Amino acid sequence: MRIGKQDAPLSAICTSDAHSITVRGRDLTGDIIGNTDFTSYFWLLVTGQAPTETQKYFANAVLCAIAEHGLVPSVVAARMTYAAAPEAFHGAVAAGLLGCGSVVLGSAEVAGRFLAQVVASGDPASEIAQLRATKQAIPGFGHPQHSDGDPRANLLLRLAAEHGIEGPHIAALNAIQAALPGAIGRSLPINVNGAIPAVMLDVGFPLAALKGISLLARTASLIGHLQEETQRPIGFIMSGAAAAAISYDGP
Repeated sequence: MRIGKQDAPLSAICTSDAHSITVRGRDLTGDIIGNTDFTSYFWLLVTGQAPTETQKYFANAVLCAIAEHGLVPSVVAARMTYAAAPEAFHGAVAAGLLGCGSVVLGSAEVAGRFLAQVVASGDPASEIAQLRATKQAIPGFGHPQHSDGDPRANLLLRLAAEHGIEGPHIAALNAIQAALPGAIGRSLPINVNGAIPAVMLDVGFPLAALKGISLLARTASLIGHLQEETQRPIGFIMSGAAAAAISYDGP
C-alpha cells in the first residue's frame, strides 16, 4: 500500500561517492570543514543558502537566547533519565527534546505561526479574539518569572532595531502587544518565544523550521547538563523531591 506522494524521489541535501561528500552543492572537506562555522552550516543545511552576516548574527543571538534557562522540564527529564539509565546518554538527550512542545521550548513555532497569521490578516485584534474564544493563551506573551519583561526578548528586539531588520513579523508582534489590553483587559510582556520567531522570520528563516532553532539550542544545553550529571548527579535528588511533593489521593 502506498502512502503519501510517490512522484519525487529526490533530495538536495547531500550526496557522496568514493572520493567526496557534497552537502548543498558544496564539497564537505574542501569548502565546509575548517572554513564554515556551525551556525552558518546549520543555516545552509536548512535553507540551501549560506546566511548573510546579518542572518548569521541573529541566528547566533537566538540560539544563545533559548539554549539555557535552568532546571526547566526538558532538563529535569534529561537528568532524571540519565540517572536511571547512565548507559544511554543519547536517550537522556532524547528525553529532554521530546518535551519540546506548545507550552515550553517549542512555543516559538506556535508563536511564529500566529505571527504569520496576523501578518496575513492584518487584524491582530481578530486573531486574538479567535484564540480567546477557544480559551487558548496568546503565544509569545507572558512569562511566569519575567513578569515585568523577558530580558532575552527585550535584547533581541533592541538588536533588531539597531540592525535595521524590523519587518512585518516584528511589527505584528508589537501590534499584538498593543491590542492586548483592549482584547483581554491587561497587558502582557513579549517573551523570548515571541521575539525569536519575529526576528528569525524577518531575517528570512523558514517558518516550517522554526522549532529546529529551539531543538538545536536546547541540545547543546542538555549535553552540558548531562556532563554535569556525570560529575555532580542530581537526577535522583529531583526524583525524591517530586515524590515528597506529590501526595496520593487515590482509593
